[in-house]
Amino acid sequence: MGMEAMSTSGSEAREHDGPRFPEVAERGLSASDVERRRESGQTNHVRDTTSRSFADIVRSNVFTLFNGIILTAMVLVLATGSWKDSVFGVIIIVNTGIGIVVETRSKRTLDRLSILVAANYTVRRDGRNVEVAHDGIVLDDMLWIRSGDQIPADATIVRSWGLELDESMLTGESRTVRKNEDEDVYSGSTAVSGLALAHVTAVGEHGYAATLTAKAKVYHRTVSDLSRGVNTILRYMTVVVIPLCALLVWSQMQAVGGLHQSLETGQWRSAVVSSVAGVVGMIPEGLVLLVSLNFAIAAMRLARKNTLVQELESVETLARVDCLNLDKTGTITDGTIVMRTIVPVGDAVIDATVRQAIFDLANEENPNPTGRAIIDALSREGVRGGEVSSRIPFSSVRKWSAVDGPCGGWFLGAPEMMLSALEGDHDDVFDKVTALADGGDRVLLVVRTGAAGVGNPDVPVLPSHGTPVALVVCSENIRDDAEPTLRWFRDQGVRCRVISGDNPATVGAIAERVGLTGDDAPRTMDARELPDDVEEMSRVLEDVDVLGRVLPEQKKAIVEALHSSSHVVAMTGDGVNDTLALKEADLGIAMGNAAPAAKAVAQVVLVDSRFSHLPDVVARGRQVMANMERVATLFLTKTVYSSLIALAVVLTRVPFPYLPRHISYVGALTIGMPAFILALAPNTRRYIPGFLSRVVRFAFPGGLAIALSVMLGAWLLPGIMGWDLSRASDLGELRSSCTMILFAMGIAVLARVASPLRSWRGVLVALFAAAGVGGIMIPPVASFFALTFPSERMLRALLLAVVASAAIFVVIHLLAPVVGRWMERLRRAIMR
Repeated sequence: MGMEAMSTSGSEAREHDGPRFPEVAERGLSASDVERRRESGQTNHVRDTTSRSFADIVRSNVFTLFNGIILTAMVLVLATGSWKDSVFGVIIIVNTGIGIVVETRSKRTLDRLSILVAANYTVRRDGRNVEVAHDGIVLDDMLWIRSGDQIPADATIVRSWGLELDESMLTGESRTVRKNEDEDVYSGSTAVSGLALAHVTAVGEHGYAATLTAKAKVYHRTVSDLSRGVNTILRYMTVVVIPLCALLVWSQMQAVGGLHQSLETGQWRSAVVSSVAGVVGMIPEGLVLLVSLNFAIAAMRLARKNTLVQELESVETLARVDCLNLDKTGTITDGTIVMRTIVPVGDAVIDATVRQAIFDLANEENPNPTGRAIIDALSREGVRGGEVSSRIPFSSVRKWSAVDGPCGGWFLGAPEMMLSALEGDHDDVFDKVTALADGGDRVLLVVRTGAAGVGNPDVPVLPSHGTPVALVVCSENIRDDAEPTLRWFRDQGVRCRVISGDNPATVGAIAERVGLTGDDAPRTMDARELPDDVEEMSRVLEDVDVLGRVLPEQKKAIVEALHSSSHVVAMTGDGVNDTLALKEADLGIAMGNAAPAAKAVAQVVLVDSRFSHLPDVVARGRQVMANMERVATLFLTKTVYSSLIALAVVLTRVPFPYLPRHISYVGALTIGMPAFILALAPNTRRYIPGFLSRVVRFAFPGGLAIALSVMLGAWLLPGIMGWDLSRASDLGELRSSCTMILFAMGIAVLARVASPLRSWRGVLVALFAAAGVGGIMIPPVASFFALTFPSERMLRALLLAVVASAAIFVVIHLLAPVVGRWMERLRRAIMR
């Protein structure tokens, strides 16, 4: 809506349905000036897309190393016409779909990111006040800033009529800031009172808020230790798989009479299928899927507790966090002010008269947050508005207010202002004020002037004669859940620090009140004294618990310094000033009432802003990591024995001992389905570094035992049973027998991984063992998976093979620690 023109005779222009503005001499830009700036792109428009398109997301999830290996193997099997042996390829679709859905959701969140709220603004152009949209503001515009406006562009104040800004979303400072002429104001801050005319100095992507937004929008994918370990396995297996696959095809063709005969007889198809069985077994395809599913399930469980996980892999990061940086406002405190108490001064008594006067002093037409806190507290005590004959409203410039009532004049304001005007010695009052302020409280002094009243309201002056009566003590409201939550983190060995833009003494007092460091007083520091060097800063931070006067750039630098000391850092925040640090941290945690920018860049959002959800979040991360380490050993054991079996087949030129569908059957019952259940079991074990090395140390002995058992069956059973492996029926018998040996050994590994078995875990192992045996007895299942129930003679041979395999399994696992210690001593000797 437009505004009427301002006259040159001193009258005021007014918006048709808005406030009246004082006339100023500035005419603002002309229409031609505005048009030139629009043509040159100097407008306040900001792009609202992220750096990743949907095509990029699909491409990154489809064209992966894992998908390439599995897809190639599936195509080869389908080319032979044996579709039953290609069921393992379904894993590609599921795993790719999960990744695309999760990253698309993150993209949409980032695309919605906007620090600035879209609204209309009033600018001065051609001597008139006109209303324009946010994007319609251009460089050098003369912008009116009114109470309630969020500043849309960086500017310099030309004239001010008591303008006060809330810059907490930019700086972290929770107090309002008065702005005078020639001072800069930044986009993203909010006008809480007053009026100003400002010259726009930066627009669009050059503005402060837009710069922060652009940095926040850069896509950053969380890479978990678990995913990194799986990817490491895949990289190494790729180096092994490609040459081994070629050798397997060659060896299987040699086993059926060579290349020429296999092509003539069509037995090349059997050779290819056998080779794929070896390749598929080497790739822990189920582990890749289970990692994604487990992260997704953990995210859904957290969502039921009003905790939104925006990047699935960040769930695992929760388990590794050893350092938590807390923003005071919005995390420890909820940003509101509460009146704690009224303290008498000298011989004064806090009676009904004093309480009534304090209520009336705060009960203005538009009380500030502190006044509202006083009204709310006294209202709960039954105090109601009294008779006021005259009033001097509170002003941030004067820092006091006054009322005349039935009992005379009363003043309420900043103690230093009031005491400096009063005659006499009031050192005792000042000392009491100082002690309370050092404890993190906001203190107001109540002075009574009695019959002298408050003087002329049109010429407000502090009295020189008056009696200090009481101190009104207010403070930021501390969340009820802050203290127990911080205690939980201390017990779990997570170092917590409070990082705030407020005064260090105030923040330190609040930190001590919530027991940040237990019984010890927290060590505070002014962030302006921090060294610039990252390494030196990291050393200083080891001895600091509370940092005050922290700038947004410093928050990010603090996270970087902690990273340089090998800490895994989580960061909580709720303001625009926290976005860079939230993005830099290993885990960014935003409150539900946070700025849109903070929520968009955080990996975790506490939807109901309850700090007490953080222990649940960390516990869920620990469950994921501990259980996934347990089940990863199952998958890696399969990788080890498949690789060793493939190598043995190549070296001895025997038919491959099982088909792809056999490994699918055994893998589902001894690894896939049991692993899914084990991964969801309760587990609160703290994360211990070295995930991959521990998994390898467990998996290699088990894989070696299984490979040796299966290959002994492949080598010895044909002679014992009198099988001619050139006949398809006898070869099928051998493969079915080796599959049974493989299944028995797989159950043994499952039992070891699931231990202790004196619980539901033992029942789990027994059920899957029974399911495997029962499947062979069900004709459709046995037919699909090419399994035959053994004859009596074959059963005796299999029982003997299983007993021998069990002995091999026990011996190898007993020797493994001894060999491991010997290898470690050898490594240390070489290092010396």
